Order: sequence, then C-alpha cells, then structure tokens
Amino acid sequence: MRFFEPVRGPSQGPTLVEQIVSALQTAIQTQLLRPGMAVPSVRHFAHEHGLSTFTVAAAYSRLVAQDWLSARPGSGYRVAMRARATPAAASSASWQPPKIGASWLLTDIFADHSIPIKSGCGWLPAEWLNEAGLQQSLRQLARVPAMQIAGYGQPYGYAPLREHIVQSLAERGASVGTDQVLLTHGATQGLDIVARTLFRAGDAVAVEVPGYGILLPALRLAGLKVYGVPRDSDGICVPELAHLARMHKLKAIFINTVLQNPTGSSLSMANAFQVLQVAEQHDFWVVEDDVSRALLPGVGPMLLALGGTRRVVYVSGFSKSIAPSVRVGHIVSSPGLTADFAKTKMAIALTSAEMMERTVYQVLRLGRHHAHLQRVQDRLREAHDALGDLLDKHGFDVFARPRAGLFLWARPTGKWQGRGAASLAELALKDGIWLAPSLYFDPEQSDSDWIRFNVAHSLDPLLWKFMRRVGAAQ
Repeated sequence: MRFFEPVRGPSQGPTLVEQIVSALQTAIQTQLLRPGMAVPSVRHFAHEHGLSTFTVAAAYSRLVAQDWLSARPGSGYRVAMRARATPAAASSASWQPPKIGASWLLTDIFADHSIPIKSGCGWLPAEWLNEAGLQQSLRQLARVPAMQIAGYGQPYGYAPLREHIVQSLAERGASVGTDQVLLTHGATQGLDIVARTLFRAGDAVAVEVPGYGILLPALRLAGLKVYGVPRDSDGICVPELAHLARMHKLKAIFINTVLQNPTGSSLSMANAFQVLQVAEQHDFWVVEDDVSRALLPGVGPMLLALGGTRRVVYVSGFSKSIAPSVRVGHIVSSPGLTADFAKTKMAIALTSAEMMERTVYQVLRLGRHHAHLQRVQDRLREAHDALGDLLDKHGFDVFARPRAGLFLWARPTGKWQGRGAASLAELALKDGIWLAPSLYFDPEQSDSDWIRFNVAHSLDPLLWKFMRRVGAAQ
C-alpha cells in the first residue's frame, strides 16, 4: 500500500520525514489504519515509496515519540491503542525538554521516548538488529526443560558460552581457558566488578579523554582518583600516561582499543605496544574495554593478545552486536584473578542471568550471526560516508574517519564555535534532538565544542535543518 507520493522539492518545503509523518497521521485519523493494526516494516515502506530506510526509520521514531505508533521488539510497529485523533501539536505545547546533565545520561535517557532524533545515543537502530536470529534463539530456549534453567546458575556463567568466547579469542590471537572467563550482567557490570576487586578508595586510575561516559561515575562511586589522558586519532598520549604514572602511582588505565567511545578511533599497533610498555615499566593494570570489536571489519590491535592476562584485564559484551537489551558481558583475566572477580560478582549480584546467556549462545551458535554482523558493518560504513559528507558540507571538524563502528566525533566551525556543545545540546532538545556534548566524556566535565554523533541516528534532515538554523554549521 502506498500512503503518499514523496515530493522532493525545494528545501523550504516539508522534508521527506515530515511527509511520512503527515501521511501516516492522516491514515490513522481517517481510520485507514486503526488502533492495534501493524504498519509496514521500515524496509517495506521504504521500498514501496522509493525512500531510504534511514528516512523511514526517523519518521517512525517520531511517530512513536508522539504516541501515534508503538514499537515492540519482534513485533514491528503498530498503531498505538490510544492514537491521537487530533494533530500532535496539542501535546507538544505541554512537553518540556529534559535537562542536559550526567543524571539524565545515566538514568532517564534510557527510558525517555520523547526524543525522536537520538543522534547522541550509543546503540544501533532497532530495525538493524538480528530479529530473526533472536527469535530463533528464543524458540530454542523455550524447548529447554524448566528444571534446567530454574536455578541461579553457575557463578562463572553458562559454560557453553564461555567456551565459545575462548574459541573466539583464540581466533584473534589470545590464548585463554574457560576458567579465565567470567560472564557478567553486561560489560558495564564487568568494569564495575574489576574496579571493586582490584582497587581501594583513594587509588589513582587513568581514563581516556574523551572516554566512556558511563565508566566515570562508577569509578567515582568506588572512591578512586580519576586522571585523564588525552587521546588522539592514533591512540593514547603515551608521554602523558607515563607522567601520570610517575606522579600519582597509577593502579590502572581503562582504555577502548578499537572503535572507541566516543571518538570512533582505534589504537595503532605501535601505540598499543607503547601503552603496554608503560604499564609494564610502572607496574599498573591495563583494563581493556572491547565492546565494539564485533563492528570492526578486518583486524585491529587487541591488548589481551599482545600483553596476556599478566598485565591486561579484558572486558567485552554483546549489547553492540546483538541487542542493547541483551545484558551479557564477560571479563577475561588470569585464573586466580577471575576467581576473585567471581567472588565480587556473587557478593554484589549473585549469578548472572543464565536464560539470557543461553539466548546469546544460541544467537552465536545458529550460524546467522556472522552474516548479520557483515550486514551491520556494511550499513555502518554507508552511514559513516553519508554523515561524513554532511559534516563536511556543514563545515564541521571531524576527529577521525574510521568508516566503521557507531561513532564520529566532530565540532562545529560556524558561529557556534567556542561556545561549548552543552548549550547547543540544550537548544537541540527543544527541537526533539538529542546531542551528546563533550562534558559527558570528560572526567572534569569540561564543555568543549566536540559532539559525539551516532552515525546510524544522525542522518535525519531535521537534525541538519536545526544546525543550519542555529548557525552551528558554517
């Protein structure tokens, strides 16, 4: 069914996203689409109307945010049971944008569906996920006798998944045993377990600047002194790392090796070796956060493979490659240290969820996951190219161009230059756009001009219309 004829006209006319939103609102108001009815999938709608899936996904997201549609994993999009009979403007007058800040980043943002354009988020679009693989995995899980999954499970986690992780690491040059793998409730819990086990209040640790925003409050909760080390497109500033190690007796550095959050860059092989040399010289741990490796085509340095478990604690997970709701991560370390991590895990949360671990194992085992990852990598490369062109066209400086992974790190060079990204992000929220400013990713919460863009969520024309309107673009 065709709902409208797309008009690709002058820039001052309605955008394609606006046209889709208007067409579906009209279909719902005229009862062509009734409450509870399924609407075409993003791919089908795009094919039927000759549109990009990015454009359709942006329109569907806006309709969900405005309560015209509902979205359920595995069920696609449906007309909301209480869909409006009047235009959405009625509710938009009472809507108030949330306040930018660490609290919103940590809590509300994950449940906040009022923002239709999530340029600053850290996950893949729902329609990019391996829906068929997840459904098949859940069907397999439903056949498991209840008595096999009724208990708390093994403290180290589901053994077949741990064996799969061992094999996967071996393919990348890291030789470990199953007694060195501990499953966790996501990679973030893995990082927390490492911090609680290895360090005590007052210990000094280093993080990348910019670096993973969710890690920073976890380290502060542990009472650690956190020092920032600049990161450039080649990797860590090794002289600064060595200086901090001498001055503060560092206990560890936390580092993303490939496709770093937020810059998207990866360590060069030379930089990876230099980081390990400094860690060896000054006797501190290297905690390798490697959650995005599955999104990397080809190979990149892995500190675990280069330095082994005597110096490296390796943390990863499946939220980036399978689904954000799949809260399964893992820690890899020496056998003795892994046993200590298991004790900490049991003390703070008991075992991890075996049913979810079984689900992940079936997704990996059933053979479609590799093909799914290739498709995601291809789509991300296309999104990188498209967003890179938009950033260039609008006069943004781009930190690195990995053409892989979720993120690009860029800053405006228009009249907004030097005014800080936080105020731009607050203004964008009023237009239903979430930007991720630099203060999220800095231990000192410094407000520079840099912004993290999720390439899969940053192609909406309304985002760039906003940038032109406020003068952030050159």
